[in-house]
Amino acid sequence: MKKECVINEVGKLSDDVYMLNIHAPGIAEKAVPGQFVSVYTRDDAHLLPRPISICDIDYKDKNLTLVYRTVGYGTTEFSRLIPGNRVSIMGPLGNGFDAAFDGQSFASPILIGGGIGIPPMLALAKSFREKTLPSGLKDGESPFITAVLGYRDRHTFLKERFEEVCDEVLISSDDGSVGTKGTVIDALSASGIKGDVICACGPMPMLKGVKQYGIDNDVQTFISLEEKMACGIGACLGCVCDTTAVDDHSKVTNARICKDGPVFPSKMVAI
Repeated sequence: MKKECVINEVGKLSDDVYMLNIHAPGIAEKAVPGQFVSVYTRDDAHLLPRPISICDIDYKDKNLTLVYRTVGYGTTEFSRLIPGNRVSIMGPLGNGFDAAFDGQSFASPILIGGGIGIPPMLALAKSFREKTLPSGLKDGESPFITAVLGYRDRHTFLKERFEEVCDEVLISSDDGSVGTKGTVIDALSASGIKGDVICACGPMPMLKGVKQYGIDNDVQTFISLEEKMACGIGACLGCVCDTTAVDDHSKVTNARICKDGPVFPSKMVAI
């Protein structure tokens, strides 16, 4: 569904990371953690929309929060929007974590985000906390949620939001300015925390490490892939990834990240 929506709030979270809160009736109500929306520029010379993961969902007021990094014309334009402006978005798109879980229940999830893969983990953490995803817990019991967030430097955007929702928040940074110096796997390994599922989003080298960590520790792992997209609806085959199964659409061993994903069981993806 493509819809013209109104901007509620705009925020700058770090030097190049921005937030948009958008009133998106007809879209927000259908959204689930792990999905994304395509956001259109107002310049007809730039026809293709920009895919942005959903950071937070307000089902009551029908709002979506998007957090993104400015990397080109489209995202720079979005960073200059002000409350009251209108923007066209299409969504929600893709399959989220609920589809990947396929009814499985988890009580101690470990949520790993790296860089601009951090924002979609917030919506997932809130869903576990509010038990809108299968938790396997009885009434009165609460999940133990661990977030492992990897940053480039001291700009720890969204850290406080995770601390409000999660039981444990671990931080790593490339330069060692905050948390553990190194990778998210370094931070998780040092903590000694063991969960019953791992969910991750971030750059491909990080996801490779997360996949191997899940295998080594016998923990079921799901990853959300980031990729440049054209259509966002599975028609152009511009965002395929190698898989271990034959795709029903293309009849080869790949999958469309925008349509079949972006969330996959890690063992399904050849990375």
